[in-house]
Amino acid sequence: MDQLSARAGVLARLAALDSCACSDAMDQLGLVGVAPGMRALTVARRVTGPVITVALGPAQGAHGARTGGRHLGTAAIEAAQPGDVIVVAAGGRVDAAGWGGVLSLAATIRGVCGVIVDGACRDVDESATLGLPLYALGAVPATARGRQAEIGWNIPVDVAGVTVAPGDLVVADGSGVVFLPASRAADVVAAAERIAAREAAMADRLRAGERASAVLSADYEEMLSAREDRP
Repeated sequence: MDQLSARAGVLARLAALDSCACSDAMDQLGLVGVAPGMRALTVARRVTGPVITVALGPAQGAHGARTGGRHLGTAAIEAAQPGDVIVVAAGGRVDAAGWGGVLSLAATIRGVCGVIVDGACRDVDESATLGLPLYALGAVPATARGRQAEIGWNIPVDVAGVTVAPGDLVVADGSGVVFLPASRAADVVAAAERIAAREAAMADRLRAGERASAVLSADYEEMLSAREDRP
């Protein structure tokens, strides 16, 4: 199997997993990937896919231009392939929007499946109408103009304490956002599948009438150990 086929397979399997299973798998493998604080602002739909990054910083000049006048996020949108996820590293800034409605429209037309902002968004109602999932720390009406600007894109960035590189994978849902490093994505997905299968078996036992104290025993606390989950 070539690398492209293998990556497509991992992406397809990731789409069937939630953020909690992936977080547990990251714990099991000793990896850090949970970006705390971000929540869904628009549509309640799970987002999975490869990442394209955008880095923001304080604006310089009256119009906030640091990239030759190019509007923040546009280079990433134009480079995106259908199914990509744009991740905006705004340093947790919530007094100015790092994403807005016109960007959401452009991203939707391009086939971007979701946007994650370590900061604030605006025009949230517009993005919801477009059906574009936005995950962010919050919403604010204040524009980025004169406040923050793009300082780079498709580069490694820091998102809520997690280093995220272009091509890494992400899963975001109602529980939060988890980034999977590209080099370990297959390992994380395999571990998450085993964890999800064990939790499904536990759910079946509960539905069959077994006591919660018996199902949620010490075995549950040991579920994340590599020894317990090694095939």
